[in-house]
Amino acid sequence: MSNLEIGIASFPILMGLIFMRVPIGLAMFLVALGGLYALTDGWNVALSRLKHEGFSTFSSYSLSIVPMFLLMGHFATLGGMSTALFKAAEAFLGHRKGGVAMASVGACAGFGSICGSSLATAATMSQVALPELKRYGYSGGFSTATLAAGGTLGILIPPSVILVIYAILTEQNIAKLFLSAFVPGLLAAVGYMLTIAVYARIHPEDAGARERLPMAERLRALFDVWPVLLVFGLVVGGIYLGWFTPTEGAAVGAAGTGFIALLNGGLTWQSLQESFFSTARNSAMIFFIILAAGLYNGFLALSQAPQALSEWVLGLGLSPMSILLAILVLYLIFGCLMDSLSMILLTIPIFFPIISALDFGMTPEEVAIWFGILVLIVVEVGLITPPVGMNLFVINAMDPSTRITATYRAVLYFVTSDILRVGLLVTFPSITLFLLRWLH
Repeated sequence: MSNLEIGIASFPILMGLIFMRVPIGLAMFLVALGGLYALTDGWNVALSRLKHEGFSTFSSYSLSIVPMFLLMGHFATLGGMSTALFKAAEAFLGHRKGGVAMASVGACAGFGSICGSSLATAATMSQVALPELKRYGYSGGFSTATLAAGGTLGILIPPSVILVIYAILTEQNIAKLFLSAFVPGLLAAVGYMLTIAVYARIHPEDAGARERLPMAERLRALFDVWPVLLVFGLVVGGIYLGWFTPTEGAAVGAAGTGFIALLNGGLTWQSLQESFFSTARNSAMIFFIILAAGLYNGFLALSQAPQALSEWVLGLGLSPMSILLAILVLYLIFGCLMDSLSMILLTIPIFFPIISALDFGMTPEEVAIWFGILVLIVVEVGLITPPVGMNLFVINAMDPSTRITATYRAVLYFVTSDILRVGLLVTFPSITLFLLRWLH
């Protein structure tokens, strides 16, 4: 077999291992080592590549941002920030039809601004919001679908671990990616609230309402979210004002949320140890996947498969927009089968060169940032797309009394909202790039 044939053959082998439930990091690692052995007829190059890839990957200063953001999410949960966010949103929206569900989405958006993880946001907010939704007469399917969709905001609204990984893979500015994710993130939150309003009118029996609270109680609930605003303003504001780098901002955010959790009594010696151990486990998992992806991508580059694929796609004579839409459809399909981090690490080295070679009438940096936001959104749609959306199973496991089919029926409204939003952002790239162009 030629080098190109070996590179192309590696992809179905990799997908076969994944479908056999081999962890994706291990699957990429094994395929990469085997591929390098086949390309070079020996283990010397493969093992040498592993040594150099390991050093170059883990000596990257930018990767230190990942455990800091993970730790910040743990401390935010211990500090009761999720509860404060939900109570504040519920105080202002709860009296409307579907208002408690809207409050759940708003709280997910707020918690996502200090968490950076979709599954963590969905799991944390469900513990706070699910009992309240059931208390005020919301059906199980509508409640779980709302929280599953709201959880996806955790990875889109900055800071986002996945955006950091994308920035490293494509050599883009992390701060600019964070800035460009703001407007799409807000659009997602507003779109979900509008979806809830529509659903509540079509299925009024599934949505309830609570009594209107006096203004004094609303303001008191709003005041309780000051820790979230403080941390978010300090981290994001500090980055864009040039006080510190994104990596330093992540450390400041982790320290700030830890201090607030300590003041609120949520941070004890035991919970601190658990937070450190959980952060270490998750970071180790992410770092191993990054190492395996780097090794696999190096193998692909040596086989010339990405370059050949790019030349083949460009030779088809299709319009840039048609190629982009085809790639996004693939992301939507695969997003239903694996987590977003794995998808980004596996496919960006293949698809990014293709997108970079197309003319969208923008600068290369703008194309890279626009494409990254679109990919992130579409992969997250896969997390709530039946029948295998990961967020759906996480939320449904917390409410065993609700049939998964009921969640499927309700979540289709949110998936429709997501698809409409993707279409809007594809058609009008300036929506994504507005803040970036304005401030830079």
